[in-house]
Amino acid sequence: MGTEREIAVPDIGDFQDVDVIELLVAPGDRVEVETSLLVLESEKATMEIPSPVAGVVKELLVRVGDKVSEGTPIARIELEAAPEAEAAAAGGARAPEGDARHEAAAAQAPPPPAAREAAEPAPAREPAAAPPPQRAPAPQAGPAPGPGAAPAAAAGRLPEPDAALQQEAPPAPPARPPTSAPAPPRRAPGAPAPAAELRPSYAFTPEDLEGEPPRGPRPHASPSVRRLARELGVELARVPPSGPKGRIRKEDVQGFVKGVLAGGTPAGVPLAGVAVAPPPDVDFAKFGPTEVQPLNKIRRLSAANLHRSWVTVPHVTQFDTADVTDLEAFRQAQRAEAEARGFKLTFLPFVVAAVCRALHEHPQFNASLDRTGESLILKRYVHVGVAVDTEHGLVVPVIRDADRKGIFDLAREVQELSERARARRLSPADLQGASFSISSLGGIGGTAFTPIVNHPEVAILGVSRMEWRPVWREGAFVPRRILPLSLSYDHRVVDGADAARFTSRLGALLADLRLLVL
Repeated sequence: MGTEREIAVPDIGDFQDVDVIELLVAPGDRVEVETSLLVLESEKATMEIPSPVAGVVKELLVRVGDKVSEGTPIARIELEAAPEAEAAAAGGARAPEGDARHEAAAAQAPPPPAAREAAEPAPAREPAAAPPPQRAPAPQAGPAPGPGAAPAAAAGRLPEPDAALQQEAPPAPPARPPTSAPAPPRRAPGAPAPAAELRPSYAFTPEDLEGEPPRGPRPHASPSVRRLARELGVELARVPPSGPKGRIRKEDVQGFVKGVLAGGTPAGVPLAGVAVAPPPDVDFAKFGPTEVQPLNKIRRLSAANLHRSWVTVPHVTQFDTADVTDLEAFRQAQRAEAEARGFKLTFLPFVVAAVCRALHEHPQFNASLDRTGESLILKRYVHVGVAVDTEHGLVVPVIRDADRKGIFDLAREVQELSERARARRLSPADLQGASFSISSLGGIGGTAFTPIVNHPEVAILGVSRMEWRPVWREGAFVPRRILPLSLSYDHRVVDGADAARFTSRLGALLADLRLLVL
Protein backbone atom coordinates (compact mmCIF):
# COMPACT_ATOMS: atom_id res chain seq x y z
CA MET A 1 0.00 0.00 0.00
CA GLY A 2 1.38 3.42 -0.97
CA THR A 3 1.94 6.38 1.30
CA GLU A 4 -1.09 8.58 1.87
CA ARG A 5 -0.84 12.36 2.04
CA GLU A 6 -3.38 14.84 3.33
CA ILE A 7 -3.89 17.76 0.94
CA ALA A 8 -4.78 21.16 2.36
CA VAL A 9 -5.86 24.45 0.83
CA PRO A 10 -2.70 26.32 -0.22
CA ASP A 11 -2.04 30.04 0.09
CA ILE A 12 -5.06 31.75 -1.52
CA GLY A 13 -4.22 35.28 -0.49
CA ASP A 14 -6.35 37.16 1.98
CA PHE A 15 -9.48 35.09 1.36
CA GLN A 16 -11.05 33.42 4.38
CA ASP A 17 -14.08 31.10 4.65
CA VAL A 18 -14.36 30.63 0.89
CA ASP A 19 -17.26 28.53 -0.42
CA VAL A 20 -16.65 25.14 -2.05
CA ILE A 21 -18.89 25.30 -5.14
CA GLU A 22 -17.81 22.18 -7.05
CA LEU A 23 -15.85 18.95 -6.51
CA LEU A 24 -13.90 17.99 -9.63
CA VAL A 25 -12.73 14.52 -8.51
CA ALA A 26 -14.17 11.60 -6.57
CA PRO A 27 -12.66 8.84 -4.41
CA GLY A 28 -10.92 6.36 -6.66
CA ASP A 29 -9.96 8.92 -9.30
CA ARG A 30 -6.33 9.08 -10.40
CA VAL A 31 -4.84 12.58 -10.40
CA GLU A 32 -1.64 14.09 -11.73
CA VAL A 33 0.33 16.99 -10.34
CA GLU A 34 -1.69 20.18 -11.04
CA THR A 35 -4.95 18.26 -11.61
CA SER A 36 -7.73 20.45 -10.19
CA LEU A 37 -9.42 18.92 -7.14
CA LEU A 38 -12.18 21.41 -6.41
CA VAL A 39 -13.43 24.91 -7.14
CA LEU A 40 -13.69 27.73 -4.60
CA GLU A 41 -15.70 30.89 -5.07
CA SER A 42 -15.32 34.11 -3.11
CA GLU A 43 -17.10 37.41 -3.57
CA LYS A 44 -14.40 38.48 -6.03
CA ALA A 45 -13.11 35.40 -7.81
CA THR A 46 -13.46 31.72 -8.62
CA MET A 47 -10.36 29.59 -8.16
CA GLU A 48 -9.41 25.95 -8.70
CA ILE A 49 -7.25 24.13 -6.17
CA PRO A 50 -4.71 21.82 -7.89
CA SER A 51 -3.19 18.65 -6.51
CA PRO A 52 0.51 19.03 -5.52
CA VAL A 53 1.05 15.28 -5.93
CA ALA A 54 0.16 12.43 -8.28
CA GLY A 55 -1.79 9.45 -7.05
CA VAL A 56 -5.26 8.10 -6.30
CA VAL A 57 -7.89 10.02 -4.35
CA LYS A 58 -8.74 8.01 -1.25
CA GLU A 59 -11.12 10.43 0.47
CA LEU A 60 -12.56 13.90 0.03
CA LEU A 61 -12.66 15.82 3.31
CA VAL A 62 -15.02 18.61 2.19
CA ARG A 63 -18.41 18.83 0.48
CA VAL A 64 -20.08 21.37 -1.77
CA GLY A 65 -21.24 24.26 0.40
CA ASP A 66 -18.45 23.95 2.97
CA LYS A 67 -16.30 26.99 3.77
CA VAL A 68 -12.52 26.62 3.74
CA SER A 69 -9.45 28.76 4.33
CA GLU A 70 -5.71 28.34 3.89
CA GLY A 71 -4.64 25.11 5.60
CA THR A 72 -8.06 23.45 5.62
CA PRO A 73 -7.69 19.71 4.78
CA ILE A 74 -9.59 18.90 1.58
CA ALA A 75 -8.49 15.40 0.48
CA ARG A 76 -6.33 12.35 1.17
CA ILE A 77 -4.34 11.01 -1.77
CA GLU A 78 -2.38 7.76 -1.97
CA LEU A 79 0.92 8.76 -3.54
CA GLU A 80 1.93 7.17 -6.80
CA ALA A 81 5.64 7.84 -6.42
CA ALA A 82 8.03 7.79 -3.50
CA PRO A 83 8.03 10.94 -1.37
CA GLU A 84 11.58 11.73 -2.49
CA ALA A 85 10.47 11.69 -6.15
CA GLU A 86 7.48 13.87 -5.40
CA ALA A 87 9.71 16.33 -3.55
CA ALA A 88 12.10 16.42 -6.46
CA ALA A 89 9.21 16.99 -8.88
CA ALA A 90 7.80 19.74 -6.71
CA GLY A 91 11.22 21.34 -6.39
CA GLY A 92 11.70 21.27 -10.14
CA ALA A 93 8.24 22.67 -10.79
CA ARG A 94 8.38 25.60 -8.40
CA ALA A 95 11.42 27.43 -7.11
CA PRO A 96 11.42 28.63 -3.49
CA GLU A 97 10.57 32.28 -2.97
CA GLY A 98 13.54 34.58 -2.48
CA ASP A 99 15.92 32.35 -4.45
CA ALA A 100 16.38 34.77 -7.32
CA ARG A 101 20.17 34.39 -7.27
CA HIS A 102 20.00 30.70 -8.06
CA GLU A 103 17.52 31.39 -10.86
CA ALA A 104 19.78 34.05 -12.35
CA ALA A 105 22.78 31.75 -12.15
CA ALA A 106 20.83 28.98 -13.80
CA ALA A 107 19.80 31.35 -16.58
CA GLN A 108 23.45 32.32 -17.21
CA ALA A 109 24.80 28.80 -17.02
CA PRO A 110 25.33 26.99 -20.35
CA PRO A 111 22.56 24.56 -21.20
CA PRO A 112 23.28 20.83 -20.97
CA PRO A 113 24.45 19.08 -24.13
CA ALA A 114 21.06 17.51 -24.76
CA ALA A 115 19.34 20.90 -24.58
CA ARG A 116 21.93 22.49 -26.91
CA GLU A 117 21.48 19.66 -29.38
CA ALA A 118 17.69 20.11 -29.33
CA ALA A 119 17.82 23.92 -29.58
CA GLU A 120 20.57 24.24 -32.24
CA PRO A 121 19.75 23.45 -35.88
CA ALA A 122 21.07 20.11 -37.01
CA PRO A 123 23.90 20.23 -39.59
CA ALA A 124 23.13 19.24 -43.14
CA ARG A 125 23.34 15.49 -43.66
CA GLU A 126 23.36 13.22 -46.61
CA PRO A 127 20.04 11.41 -46.99
CA ALA A 128 20.17 8.27 -44.90
CA ALA A 129 18.72 4.93 -45.82
CA ALA A 130 15.30 4.25 -44.39
CA PRO A 131 15.48 2.21 -41.15
CA PRO A 132 14.00 -1.26 -41.01
CA PRO A 133 10.23 -1.23 -40.41
CA GLN A 134 10.57 -2.71 -36.91
CA ARG A 135 12.79 0.26 -35.81
CA ALA A 136 10.64 3.12 -37.21
CA PRO A 137 8.33 4.62 -34.58
CA ALA A 138 4.74 5.45 -35.60
CA PRO A 139 4.29 9.12 -36.55
CA GLN A 140 1.53 9.61 -33.97
CA ALA A 141 3.38 7.96 -31.11
CA GLY A 142 6.53 8.93 -29.29
CA PRO A 143 7.78 10.10 -25.89
CA ALA A 144 6.32 13.17 -24.23
CA PRO A 145 8.65 16.20 -24.41
CA GLY A 146 11.04 16.37 -21.52
CA PRO A 147 12.56 19.39 -19.75
CA GLY A 148 15.24 19.68 -22.40
CA ALA A 149 12.89 19.59 -25.38
CA ALA A 150 12.87 22.34 -27.96
CA PRO A 151 10.13 24.99 -27.66
CA ALA A 152 8.29 23.60 -30.68
CA ALA A 153 8.11 20.17 -29.12
CA ALA A 154 7.02 21.55 -25.76
CA ALA A 155 4.14 23.34 -27.44
CA GLY A 156 2.94 20.15 -29.05
CA ARG A 157 4.42 20.82 -32.55
CA LEU A 158 7.05 18.12 -33.05
CA PRO A 159 9.87 18.83 -35.56
CA GLU A 160 10.21 16.66 -38.63
CA PRO A 161 11.97 13.39 -37.68
CA ASP A 162 15.50 12.93 -38.92
CA ALA A 163 16.08 9.40 -40.17
CA ALA A 164 19.77 9.35 -39.24
CA LEU A 165 19.07 10.49 -35.69
CA GLN A 166 16.39 7.84 -35.37
CA GLN A 167 18.98 5.22 -36.29
CA GLU A 168 21.68 6.58 -34.01
CA ALA A 169 19.73 6.87 -30.75
CA PRO A 170 16.76 4.96 -29.35
CA PRO A 171 13.78 6.94 -28.09
CA ALA A 172 14.20 8.41 -24.63
CA PRO A 173 11.83 7.21 -21.88
CA PRO A 174 8.82 9.46 -21.19
CA ALA A 175 9.50 12.26 -18.77
CA ARG A 176 7.16 14.38 -16.68
CA PRO A 177 6.63 17.67 -18.55
CA PRO A 178 7.67 20.85 -16.76
CA THR A 179 5.01 22.90 -15.04
CA SER A 180 5.78 25.91 -17.24
CA ALA A 181 4.81 24.02 -20.43
CA PRO A 182 2.44 21.14 -19.59
CA ALA A 183 1.76 18.48 -22.14
CA PRO A 184 -1.84 18.15 -23.33
CA PRO A 185 -3.78 15.91 -20.90
CA ARG A 186 -5.11 12.62 -22.10
CA ARG A 187 -8.80 12.67 -22.92
CA ALA A 188 -11.37 9.96 -23.34
CA PRO A 189 -12.98 9.76 -26.78
CA GLY A 190 -15.64 12.43 -27.12
CA ALA A 191 -14.44 14.44 -24.12
CA PRO A 192 -14.17 18.25 -24.50
CA ALA A 193 -10.81 19.52 -25.65
CA PRO A 194 -8.64 21.54 -23.22
CA ALA A 195 -8.78 25.29 -23.49
CA ALA A 196 -5.24 25.42 -24.94
CA GLU A 197 -6.32 23.31 -27.92
CA LEU A 198 -9.73 24.90 -28.35
CA ARG A 199 -10.73 27.80 -30.51
CA PRO A 200 -14.49 28.07 -29.92
CA SER A 201 -16.49 28.87 -33.01
CA TYR A 202 -20.10 29.71 -32.32
CA ALA A 203 -21.53 29.28 -35.81
CA PHE A 204 -23.88 26.35 -36.12
CA THR A 205 -26.29 24.84 -38.60
CA PRO A 206 -29.22 22.59 -37.71
CA GLU A 207 -27.14 19.57 -38.75
CA ASP A 208 -24.64 20.35 -35.97
CA LEU A 209 -27.38 19.84 -33.37
CA GLU A 210 -28.86 16.60 -34.68
CA GLY A 211 -28.43 13.24 -32.98
CA GLU A 212 -27.10 12.46 -29.53
CA PRO A 213 -24.72 14.90 -27.81
CA PRO A 214 -21.02 13.88 -27.62
CA ARG A 215 -20.36 11.18 -25.06
CA GLY A 216 -17.58 11.37 -22.54
CA PRO A 217 -16.92 12.62 -19.00
CA ARG A 218 -19.40 14.92 -17.32
CA PRO A 219 -18.99 18.45 -18.73
CA HIS A 220 -16.73 20.57 -16.55
CA ALA A 221 -18.78 23.57 -15.37
CA SER A 222 -19.69 25.35 -12.15
CA PRO A 223 -23.19 25.14 -10.60
CA SER A 224 -24.03 28.66 -11.72
CA VAL A 225 -23.15 27.77 -15.33
CA ARG A 226 -25.19 24.57 -15.11
CA ARG A 227 -28.17 26.56 -13.81
CA LEU A 228 -27.84 29.01 -16.71
CA ALA A 229 -27.71 26.12 -19.18
CA ARG A 230 -30.85 24.58 -17.69
CA GLU A 231 -32.71 27.90 -17.92
CA LEU A 232 -31.76 28.26 -21.59
CA GLY A 233 -32.39 24.60 -22.44
CA VAL A 234 -28.75 24.02 -23.47
CA GLU A 235 -27.09 20.60 -23.32
CA LEU A 236 -23.65 21.27 -21.83
CA ALA A 237 -22.15 18.29 -23.66
CA ARG A 238 -22.57 20.26 -26.91
CA VAL A 239 -20.92 23.45 -25.65
CA PRO A 240 -17.22 23.95 -26.59
CA PRO A 241 -15.32 25.02 -23.44
CA SER A 242 -12.84 27.89 -23.36
CA GLY A 243 -11.91 27.97 -19.68
CA PRO A 244 -8.83 26.40 -18.09
CA LYS A 245 -8.66 22.60 -18.17
CA GLY A 246 -11.66 22.35 -20.47
CA ARG A 247 -13.98 24.28 -18.17
CA ILE A 248 -17.26 25.63 -19.62
CA ARG A 249 -17.79 29.27 -18.70
CA LYS A 250 -20.96 31.35 -18.68
CA GLU A 251 -19.72 33.14 -21.80
CA ASP A 252 -19.46 29.78 -23.58
CA VAL A 253 -23.12 28.96 -22.92
CA GLN A 254 -24.22 32.43 -24.01
CA GLY A 255 -22.01 32.24 -27.10
CA PHE A 256 -23.40 28.81 -27.94
CA VAL A 257 -26.97 30.14 -27.84
CA LYS A 258 -26.00 33.08 -30.05
CA GLY A 259 -24.28 30.67 -32.42
CA VAL A 260 -27.39 28.51 -32.64
CA LEU A 261 -29.46 31.53 -33.52
CA ALA A 262 -26.89 32.78 -36.02
CA GLY A 263 -26.68 29.32 -37.55
CA GLY A 264 -30.20 29.47 -38.87
CA THR A 265 -32.72 28.69 -36.13
CA PRO A 266 -35.59 31.15 -35.74
CA ALA A 267 -35.08 34.13 -33.47
CA GLY A 268 -35.84 33.46 -29.85
CA VAL A 269 -35.12 29.71 -29.77
CA PRO A 270 -32.37 29.24 -27.15
CA LEU A 271 -32.51 25.46 -27.40
CA ALA A 272 -29.65 23.11 -28.08
CA GLY A 273 -30.74 19.94 -29.77
CA VAL A 274 -33.79 21.45 -31.50
CA ALA A 275 -32.98 21.43 -35.19
CA VAL A 276 -35.29 23.36 -37.50
CA ALA A 277 -34.93 24.49 -41.07
CA PRO A 278 -33.43 27.99 -41.35
CA PRO A 279 -35.91 30.71 -42.28
CA PRO A 280 -35.64 31.99 -45.84
CA ASP A 281 -33.81 35.26 -46.26
CA VAL A 282 -36.38 37.28 -48.15
CA ASP A 283 -35.84 40.83 -49.35
CA PHE A 284 -39.36 42.15 -48.80
CA ALA A 285 -38.40 45.61 -50.05
CA LYS A 286 -38.48 44.36 -53.63
CA PHE A 287 -42.24 43.86 -53.31
CA GLY A 288 -42.98 47.29 -51.90
CA PRO A 289 -42.15 49.77 -49.12
CA THR A 290 -41.12 48.26 -45.78
CA GLU A 291 -40.17 49.44 -42.31
CA VAL A 292 -37.94 47.61 -39.82
CA GLN A 293 -39.29 47.82 -36.28
CA PRO A 294 -37.12 46.09 -33.62
CA LEU A 295 -38.96 44.05 -31.01
CA ASN A 296 -38.91 45.46 -27.51
CA LYS A 297 -37.40 43.52 -24.63
CA ILE A 298 -40.70 42.09 -23.39
CA ARG A 299 -41.59 40.68 -26.79
CA ARG A 300 -38.10 39.24 -27.30
CA LEU A 301 -38.19 37.45 -23.95
CA SER A 302 -41.74 36.28 -24.55
CA ALA A 303 -40.80 34.92 -27.97
CA ALA A 304 -37.95 32.86 -26.51
CA ASN A 305 -40.02 31.48 -23.62
CA LEU A 306 -43.07 30.72 -25.74
CA HIS A 307 -41.09 28.93 -28.43
CA ARG A 308 -39.19 26.94 -25.84
CA SER A 309 -42.49 25.83 -24.28
CA TRP A 310 -44.01 25.01 -27.66
CA VAL A 311 -41.15 22.78 -28.82
CA THR A 312 -40.51 21.05 -25.47
CA VAL A 313 -44.05 20.51 -24.16
CA PRO A 314 -46.38 18.09 -26.00
CA HIS A 315 -49.44 20.32 -26.17
CA VAL A 316 -53.04 19.17 -26.30
CA THR A 317 -56.03 21.51 -26.01
CA GLN A 318 -59.38 20.52 -24.53
CA PHE A 319 -62.29 22.75 -25.65
CA ASP A 320 -65.41 23.08 -23.56
CA THR A 321 -68.16 25.56 -22.62
CA ALA A 322 -69.80 26.79 -19.43
CA ASP A 323 -73.34 28.10 -19.01
CA VAL A 324 -72.74 31.32 -17.06
CA THR A 325 -76.21 32.87 -17.37
CA ASP A 326 -76.85 32.96 -13.63
CA LEU A 327 -73.27 34.00 -12.85
CA GLU A 328 -73.44 36.94 -15.24
CA ALA A 329 -76.73 38.08 -13.68
CA PHE A 330 -75.13 37.95 -10.22
CA ARG A 331 -72.07 39.89 -11.43
CA GLN A 332 -74.25 42.64 -12.88
CA ALA A 333 -76.12 42.89 -9.59
CA GLN A 334 -72.86 43.37 -7.62
CA ARG A 335 -71.18 45.88 -9.91
CA ALA A 336 -72.42 48.93 -8.00
CA GLU A 337 -71.16 47.52 -4.68
CA ALA A 338 -67.73 46.88 -6.17
CA GLU A 339 -67.49 50.37 -7.65
CA ALA A 340 -68.40 51.84 -4.28
CA ARG A 341 -65.37 50.01 -2.87
CA GLY A 342 -63.12 51.45 -5.57
CA PHE A 343 -62.72 48.70 -8.14
CA LYS A 344 -64.55 47.07 -11.03
CA LEU A 345 -66.09 43.62 -10.82
CA THR A 346 -65.15 41.90 -14.07
CA PHE A 347 -65.84 38.30 -14.98
CA LEU A 348 -62.21 37.19 -14.44
CA PRO A 349 -62.26 37.02 -10.59
CA PHE A 350 -65.06 34.45 -10.76
CA VAL A 351 -63.00 32.35 -13.19
CA VAL A 352 -59.99 32.55 -10.86
CA ALA A 353 -62.07 31.40 -7.89
CA ALA A 354 -63.51 28.47 -9.85
CA VAL A 355 -60.05 27.48 -11.13
CA CYS A 356 -58.69 27.43 -7.56
CA ARG A 357 -61.43 25.01 -6.47
CA ALA A 358 -60.84 22.79 -9.50
CA LEU A 359 -57.06 22.74 -8.84
CA HIS A 360 -57.63 21.48 -5.29
CA GLU A 361 -59.78 18.68 -6.66
CA HIS A 362 -57.37 17.86 -9.53
CA PRO A 363 -53.86 18.49 -8.07
CA GLN A 364 -51.98 17.15 -11.11
CA PHE A 365 -52.87 20.42 -12.87
CA ASN A 366 -51.14 22.37 -10.08
CA ALA A 367 -47.78 20.66 -10.55
CA SER A 368 -44.51 20.59 -12.49
CA LEU A 369 -42.22 17.87 -13.81
CA ASP A 370 -38.81 17.67 -12.18
CA ARG A 371 -35.61 18.05 -14.20
CA THR A 372 -35.36 14.34 -14.97
CA GLY A 373 -38.96 14.12 -16.17
CA GLU A 374 -39.45 11.08 -13.93
CA SER A 375 -41.21 12.70 -10.95
CA LEU A 376 -44.09 15.12 -10.49
CA ILE A 377 -43.76 18.02 -8.06
CA LEU A 378 -47.20 18.66 -6.56
CA LYS A 379 -47.54 22.22 -5.25
CA ARG A 380 -49.40 22.80 -2.02
CA TYR A 381 -49.97 26.45 -2.89
CA VAL A 382 -52.17 27.99 -5.57
CA HIS A 383 -50.58 31.01 -7.27
CA VAL A 384 -52.51 31.97 -10.40
CA GLY A 385 -50.87 33.90 -13.24
CA VAL A 386 -53.20 36.22 -15.16
CA ALA A 387 -52.14 37.32 -18.65
CA VAL A 388 -52.41 41.08 -19.18
CA ASP A 389 -52.33 42.68 -22.62
CA THR A 390 -50.25 45.89 -22.65
CA GLU A 391 -48.96 48.14 -25.40
CA HIS A 392 -45.48 46.75 -24.72
CA GLY A 393 -46.51 43.11 -24.98
CA LEU A 394 -48.07 40.31 -22.95
CA VAL A 395 -47.10 40.03 -19.27
CA VAL A 396 -48.36 37.54 -16.67
CA PRO A 397 -48.46 38.92 -13.10
CA VAL A 398 -49.20 36.44 -10.34
CA ILE A 399 -51.98 36.41 -7.74
CA ARG A 400 -50.47 34.64 -4.75
CA ASP A 401 -52.58 32.33 -2.58
CA ALA A 402 -55.56 33.00 -4.82
CA ASP A 403 -57.46 30.12 -3.22
CA ARG A 404 -57.55 31.99 0.11
CA LYS A 405 -59.16 35.17 -1.26
CA GLY A 406 -62.76 36.13 -1.82
CA ILE A 407 -64.29 37.44 -5.05
CA PHE A 408 -63.95 41.11 -4.08
CA ASP A 409 -60.33 40.62 -2.97
CA LEU A 410 -59.52 38.90 -6.25
CA ALA A 411 -61.24 41.65 -8.25
CA ARG A 412 -59.27 44.36 -6.47
CA GLU A 413 -55.93 42.54 -6.98
CA VAL A 414 -56.64 41.80 -10.64
CA GLN A 415 -57.31 45.48 -11.25
CA GLU A 416 -54.20 46.63 -9.36
CA LEU A 417 -51.91 44.18 -11.15
CA SER A 418 -53.36 45.11 -14.54
CA GLU A 419 -52.84 48.85 -13.91
CA ARG A 420 -49.25 48.31 -12.74
CA ALA A 421 -48.55 46.08 -15.74
CA ARG A 422 -49.74 48.71 -18.21
CA ALA A 423 -47.73 51.38 -16.36
CA ARG A 424 -44.63 49.10 -16.41
CA ARG A 425 -44.42 49.16 -12.61
CA LEU A 426 -44.37 45.41 -11.96
CA SER A 427 -41.46 44.04 -9.93
CA PRO A 428 -39.71 40.76 -10.85
CA ALA A 429 -41.42 39.11 -7.88
CA ASP A 430 -44.83 40.00 -9.35
CA LEU A 431 -44.05 37.80 -12.38
CA GLN A 432 -42.68 34.71 -10.63
CA GLY A 433 -44.06 31.66 -8.88
CA ALA A 434 -47.29 30.94 -10.78
CA SER A 435 -48.54 27.34 -10.56
CA PHE A 436 -51.33 27.77 -13.15
CA SER A 437 -52.13 30.52 -15.66
CA ILE A 438 -55.25 32.05 -17.20
CA SER A 439 -55.36 33.92 -20.50
CA SER A 440 -58.65 35.77 -21.00
CA LEU A 441 -59.63 37.26 -24.36
CA GLY A 442 -63.24 37.76 -23.34
CA GLY A 443 -63.03 41.53 -23.56
CA ILE A 444 -61.67 41.38 -27.10
CA GLY A 445 -63.49 38.57 -28.87
CA GLY A 446 -63.02 35.16 -30.41
CA THR A 447 -64.70 31.82 -29.95
CA ALA A 448 -61.74 29.56 -29.05
CA PHE A 449 -57.92 29.48 -29.18
CA THR A 450 -54.96 27.36 -28.13
CA PRO A 451 -52.95 29.05 -25.37
CA ILE A 452 -49.33 27.92 -24.91
CA VAL A 453 -48.45 26.29 -21.58
CA ASN A 454 -46.24 28.57 -19.50
CA HIS A 455 -43.46 26.06 -18.75
CA PRO A 456 -42.70 24.73 -16.10
CA GLU A 457 -46.44 24.81 -15.41
CA VAL A 458 -48.39 21.92 -16.92
CA ALA A 459 -51.64 23.64 -17.95
CA ILE A 460 -53.15 26.99 -18.90
CA LEU A 461 -56.80 28.02 -19.29
CA GLY A 462 -57.93 30.17 -22.19
CA VAL A 463 -61.20 32.11 -21.83
CA SER A 464 -62.93 33.54 -24.90
CA ARG A 465 -65.83 35.93 -25.25
CA MET A 466 -69.18 34.80 -23.85
CA GLU A 467 -72.18 34.96 -26.16
CA TRP A 468 -75.87 34.21 -26.28
CA ARG A 469 -76.69 30.80 -27.72
CA PRO A 470 -79.93 28.83 -28.05
CA VAL A 471 -79.91 25.87 -25.68
CA TRP A 472 -82.51 23.08 -25.75
CA ARG A 473 -84.20 22.85 -22.38
CA GLU A 474 -87.46 21.14 -21.42
CA GLY A 475 -88.71 20.84 -24.96
CA ALA A 476 -87.75 24.31 -26.21
CA PHE A 477 -84.75 26.42 -27.14
CA VAL A 478 -83.95 29.06 -24.55
CA PRO A 479 -81.28 31.80 -24.71
CA ARG A 480 -78.27 31.15 -22.45
CA ARG A 481 -74.96 32.94 -21.86
CA ILE A 482 -72.23 30.51 -22.94
CA LEU A 483 -68.53 30.94 -22.05
CA PRO A 484 -65.98 29.13 -24.29
CA LEU A 485 -63.08 27.46 -22.43
CA SER A 486 -59.77 26.26 -23.92
CA LEU A 487 -57.52 24.18 -21.64
CA SER A 488 -54.03 23.49 -23.02
CA TYR A 489 -52.01 20.93 -21.07
CA ASP A 490 -48.75 18.99 -21.00
CA HIS A 491 -49.66 15.51 -22.23
CA ARG A 492 -46.72 14.02 -20.30
CA VAL A 493 -48.57 14.84 -17.08
CA VAL A 494 -52.25 15.13 -18.01
CA ASP A 495 -54.33 12.67 -20.00
CA GLY A 496 -57.30 13.63 -22.14
CA ALA A 497 -59.74 12.11 -19.67
CA ASP A 498 -58.27 14.19 -16.84
CA ALA A 499 -58.56 17.34 -18.96
CA ALA A 500 -62.20 16.60 -19.77
CA ARG A 501 -62.99 16.08 -16.08
CA PHE A 502 -61.25 19.33 -15.19
CA THR A 503 -63.17 21.46 -17.71
CA SER A 504 -66.44 19.74 -16.85
CA ARG A 505 -65.95 20.51 -13.17
CA LEU A 506 -64.92 24.06 -14.00
CA GLY A 507 -68.07 24.50 -16.08
CA ALA A 508 -70.24 23.22 -13.23
CA LEU A 509 -68.61 25.63 -10.74
CA LEU A 510 -69.16 28.59 -13.07
CA ALA A 511 -72.76 27.57 -13.74
CA ASP A 512 -73.69 27.46 -10.04
CA LEU A 513 -71.83 29.80 -7.67
CA ARG A 514 -73.22 27.94 -4.65
CA LEU A 515 -70.79 25.08 -5.36
CA LEU A 516 -67.87 27.39 -4.55
CA VAL A 517 -68.88 27.68 -0.90
CA LEU A 518 -69.42 23.96 -0.27
